[in-house]
Amino acid sequence: MIKKFLILIAVVFTSFSFAQQGSSSPYSFYGIGSLKFKGTVENQSMGGLSVYSDSIHINLRNPASFAGKNLKSFSNEARPVKYTIGASHSDVEISSGQQTGKSSTTTVDYLAIAIPLGKFGAGFGVLPYSSVGYKLQSTDTDGVLQYKYRGEGGLNKVFLGFGYQLTDNFKLGMDASYNFGSIKNTNIAFGYNPEGEVLQFQSRESNRSNLGGLMYNFGLIFSKLITSNLELTASATYSPSSELTSDNSRTYSTIVIDPLTEQEFTVNSSEIDLSVSNLATTKLTLPSKTSFGFGVGAPRKWFAGVEYTYLKASQFSNRLLTIDNATYQDASTLSIGGFYIPKYDSFNRYWKRIVYRTGIRFEDTGLRINNEDIKEFGISFGVGLPVGRIFSNANLGFEFGSRGVNTANLVKENFIKFQLSLSLNDRWFEKRKFN
Repeated sequence: MIKKFLILIAVVFTSFSFAQQGSSSPYSFYGIGSLKFKGTVENQSMGGLSVYSDSIHINLRNPASFAGKNLKSFSNEARPVKYTIGASHSDVEISSGQQTGKSSTTTVDYLAIAIPLGKFGAGFGVLPYSSVGYKLQSTDTDGVLQYKYRGEGGLNKVFLGFGYQLTDNFKLGMDASYNFGSIKNTNIAFGYNPEGEVLQFQSRESNRSNLGGLMYNFGLIFSKLITSNLELTASATYSPSSELTSDNSRTYSTIVIDPLTEQEFTVNSSEIDLSVSNLATTKLTLPSKTSFGFGVGAPRKWFAGVEYTYLKASQFSNRLLTIDNATYQDASTLSIGGFYIPKYDSFNRYWKRIVYRTGIRFEDTGLRINNEDIKEFGISFGVGLPVGRIFSNANLGFEFGSRGVNTANLVKENFIKFQLSLSLNDRWFEKRKFN
């Protein structure tokens, strides 16, 4: 098992490049991109619900979940070591007025491990925080091309967290994460001669930001049997606002564009001294986030819950790139979902051990463009398929939803997202029974 752990760590650090190319949304043009992580596949299959916590799945949104009670199946001596990897594929149809387009992305979404330490528990992993990936263009009132915009990159975060079982019903935890990555934004201005013919040479502005900074997350989980077979669960998390340090560079170039391949050839370029305008190094504020939820269910049978998340997105700021028609307001998400297991300990009916999940979410992203609020909606379904031994699962999830509007010169995105994860459990250490 130690060998498996070392292989997992190696995969973690070689997968950063996959996590950074996780968006094809025009809305990733704004801020630090589209916020990526909405939980594990298990969470997302329940509409993003992260209230529920157990001893065989990792809950990456609440560090209190790293703690837990020992399992009866382990003679009350331990809990399994949990490790997980998740990936997704999204197909997006983008519409604006009478025009439509399609795009797709495939990404590794997270890798993590949780280790029991008596009443304590520790978790470590890496996952994407935001992603930038867009290609846009603007025209004048006559439909003549004026600018082309493109962006790529995003932020990843690596985290280390601890949880503690304070009482039989109450556990708490905290994690610290380091966000890092780079974002590159490019725009090309097109010029024309008096006859309306495009000029041979065009101007290109390239901005690059290398970002890094710490953030913290605190969580608690309360669970209690309110009848002999009905359990109440409540949870809360809080992440205070934090700052990212951004080392910035800006380059102006004269380019030639091949009309057939659209490949760009640089004729000359010059790097701008941003220190003159105090923009060489800037601070970006990441907003605070609060979530709380509750649910009820029969242990190892079914669960239904609701969760509300409040993101103070109005705190966000970026001095390097300001956009006149876009502002940030406070954001929120409402998630409703749950799961059902016909019979978790059935050993002669495989389908009865399958976990069936579903959920729905309503999200106000906090982004306001051309006086329109950009909102997101999703309906999700999923199953957890038992594999191997000691409660391991292969989790499949699907989400159908939409983002934005196709009025006010904006675009609407209709997306289908397929998700796959492995939630694996094993025992590393066992007490000796005989000397």
